[in-house]
Amino acid sequence: MFPHESPHKPHSKGALAMFGEALTGSSRDLTTEPLGSALFLLAVPMILELLMESIFSVVDIFFVAKLGADAVAVVGLTESLLSIVFALAIGLSVGATAIVSRRIGAGDREGAVKGAVHTLYLGVAVSVFLSVIGIAFAPQLLHALGAQPQVVALGTPFARIMLGSNAAILFLFLLSAIFRGAGDSSVAMHVLFWANLLNIVLAPCFIYGADVFSTLGFHPPSWLLQAWPIPKLGVTGAAVGTTIGRGVGVLLAASYLMRPGGRITIRREHWKLDALMAKSLIAIAVPAILQFTISTLSWSALVRVVADFGSEAIAGYVIGQRLIVFMLLPALGLSNAAATLVGQNLGADQPGRAEAAVWRTSLINALILGVIGGLLLCFSRPLVGCFTVDPTVLSYGASALHIASFGFVFYGFGTVMEAAFNGAGDTWTPTYLNFLVFWVLEIPLAYLLAYRFELGPNGVFWAIMVAFSMMALCSTAVFKRGKWKQKAL
Repeated sequence: MFPHESPHKPHSKGALAMFGEALTGSSRDLTTEPLGSALFLLAVPMILELLMESIFSVVDIFFVAKLGADAVAVVGLTESLLSIVFALAIGLSVGATAIVSRRIGAGDREGAVKGAVHTLYLGVAVSVFLSVIGIAFAPQLLHALGAQPQVVALGTPFARIMLGSNAAILFLFLLSAIFRGAGDSSVAMHVLFWANLLNIVLAPCFIYGADVFSTLGFHPPSWLLQAWPIPKLGVTGAAVGTTIGRGVGVLLAASYLMRPGGRITIRREHWKLDALMAKSLIAIAVPAILQFTISTLSWSALVRVVADFGSEAIAGYVIGQRLIVFMLLPALGLSNAAATLVGQNLGADQPGRAEAAVWRTSLINALILGVIGGLLLCFSRPLVGCFTVDPTVLSYGASALHIASFGFVFYGFGTVMEAAFNGAGDTWTPTYLNFLVFWVLEIPLAYLLAYRFELGPNGVFWAIMVAFSMMALCSTAVFKRGKWKQKAL
């Protein structure tokens, strides 16, 4: 038994019943519930939520790919621009989860609501600024990324819609973070399910117009084709479908947040500005934004190394990287659950239980990723073969999975430790660790192994594995010092 975990197990249920409760939403007190149950109830919907979020980009690429290379380039370049939106969204989300979970754990629901409201205020300010920049300078931004003139012309409407409607992305992140902090993670999962379903239906309709039927292999009567109300917008249609899907998701999440009887409910009297609360949120969010930016830019730097070895190496790296990210979704879901448990238990003045939650989650995470890593060792080539038939690309991609899988157990520890710091509101610690591990160690090591030791792209993959391992060791060592328990919010 882990320290500070009660032997009493209220609401004891079978695994299937517990799974159903996790999907439909639970009202249990996560500061008194046995850690195993609390972790399960939080992690299941969080893992599914991350899966839903990843589907958005997959759906767009799937349908846009049929329009040609320029259309795919438009989506890829715009996603690069949207990384700024995601960085800001993740940073504000970390602040929201930390403050809301801390207040909920302390029994201060009014304080939790105040934190949620000011998260939304900051979201409005950020989204308006980004919308103005995106709409006004979309062609210039695409050109700055190296887009050819025909890609700029094709992609400007797409980029303007995606950047101009960044609020749909931003607020989905923020509202989901608020619910996670309150311990009601199933809401975010439900919202993203309906948003994804709508996107899957609308994206091809707006991309192909009436041609959607023939594209998908159907042959409807002529009267339906003539009466079809949705225009054919090409790649721009993907932006329209995605924006509508995310926008409806935001409205659904907002309606949950306003309804009475939930874990957290915003009412009219809560919309009063509080400069101190806003300042506290910003203090947590800024380093969290840097965390995401540092890790994202490190991936870009590694791509630059791989690029020297040819397009096949890049293709193998990209396929391997996307498969690795997908395989890590369970770990990210569990780490998000750990962040909520840390915040709520610190709020309830139970630092020992917060620490126990992190150790338990880390061990479970390492076990799960150890199994996944073992499977990757055995099936790396068949997995990469689902995405390419080119033998050279297949070889590079399989090597990426094979080598990176050795670090999966370590990543299981490291990602939970970083999430624990964020959940406690100590966002500077993982920011420093990210910089040291990714920029001081990983990138120079990748150059050294790839060029000096002539390992080529495999040198980059080994550097990633070493970085996974060092992040786990460093973050665990810092975590054991316990200073995160004293972080005041």
